[in-house]
Amino acid sequence: MFSLEAIMILLMMVIGLSRSVFWWSVLWGCIFLYLVSLGLWYSPVGLASCWGEFLVIDNFSFSLISLTVLISCFSMLGSVHDVEKLGNKSVEFVFNILVLTMVLVLCFSASTLLNFYILFEFSLIPILLIILGWGYQPERLQAGKYMLLYTVSASLPLLILIVLVLTNGGSVFLGWKFLSFKWGWLVTFCASLAFLVKLPIYGFHLWLPKAHVEAPVAGSMILAGVLLKLGGYGLIRVFCVLSLFGALAISTIFCVGLGGGVIASMVCFAQNDVKALVAYSSVGHMSLVLGGICSNTEWGWLGCLLMMVAHGLCSSGMFFLASETYKFYKTRSLFLVKGGLVLIPGVALCWFMMCAINMAAPPSLNLWGELMLGISILSYSTMFAVLTGIMTFLSGLYSWYLYSITQHGQCPLWVRNLVVVEEYICYIISFLLIFILAVTVLTLMLLV
Repeated sequence: MFSLEAIMILLMMVIGLSRSVFWWSVLWGCIFLYLVSLGLWYSPVGLASCWGEFLVIDNFSFSLISLTVLISCFSMLGSVHDVEKLGNKSVEFVFNILVLTMVLVLCFSASTLLNFYILFEFSLIPILLIILGWGYQPERLQAGKYMLLYTVSASLPLLILIVLVLTNGGSVFLGWKFLSFKWGWLVTFCASLAFLVKLPIYGFHLWLPKAHVEAPVAGSMILAGVLLKLGGYGLIRVFCVLSLFGALAISTIFCVGLGGGVIASMVCFAQNDVKALVAYSSVGHMSLVLGGICSNTEWGWLGCLLMMVAHGLCSSGMFFLASETYKFYKTRSLFLVKGGLVLIPGVALCWFMMCAINMAAPPSLNLWGELMLGISILSYSTMFAVLTGIMTFLSGLYSWYLYSITQHGQCPLWVRNLVVVEEYICYIISFLLIFILAVTVLTLMLLV
């Protein structure tokens, strides 16, 4: 007869096997959905379609939907060691990822302002659970509080505006019939504040570095890869209406965004945490996206799309590499992370490629996006040429600084005899990201 201990061991093996099968089934299912989305993207039929009064998908929203599914796949693949192998509530983790992916897909395809707002705010719940449940340090509670306070309080004026709009009928995507307010600048500020905080621009960005530092690798990848794009997407959808009511307010937002991007790029050099530096670099890149949106040109909006997709892939890869470096050094301090080129040459190669893409080295997709955004910003006003040039120069400088300070120098004594991190996952994710960027660039070159 089997003993009680043998039965318990067998039961635990079956449960562990079922969790592993569930994990990898969901991962391969997401990969299959991404391949299907690529097939629809390159189909000659086209994507502009409408399903009732709830879902509307065009080329702009569908590209961000594909990016959402892809980043979800990478976040699960990057969390294999931390969650799946260690049995750290893997089923609950996969459930949160699936819910967040579904909410973001519906948010990017919502047709009415009310549905978009509900999904926009509901996306905070799964990412908050991921930060609180699988974060590294006790400070994750403070990070979650900052994220909720900034995003929810900034979206309350938008909720009031939605109520006023819905009392007169109309939607944000399908012919928004706006009210005839006397103070157009106030309407523009209330409608865009929620998106500016989620983007974010400098001054409303304090929640972002805290959330990135305390979030697990999956949370950081989804935050940088997808959630920051909700702000740019919302601004693009409502900009056609807002430009009619607050030209002065939009010009002010333009100036604050570009000036804040320069300040955020300078702040990158004062950081001593790898993830905080990458988070502040996201603030600088998103300020260029804000400039392209406010330029109100076709090149500017297309450049925004290219920059959002490129930044989503590049920043998520950099956060993953920061997590893998943390496993080896047991710290993310730039004063202690040294000598990676000798200790972990595979990860150092991935760092070099990601930093090169982050500084818009040719022929990356970031270069195309920055060129188009720079042209659109200069077409708005040549006075912003200095700010754009400084921001581009600082982008290359802090990317080079991040690579050189972490991969060169003498490594600390306590890490020389430790087990090397699992470099094969670094190879998989990093080279997949680089492959996708390369394919996108080739496709754009053929189309042009």
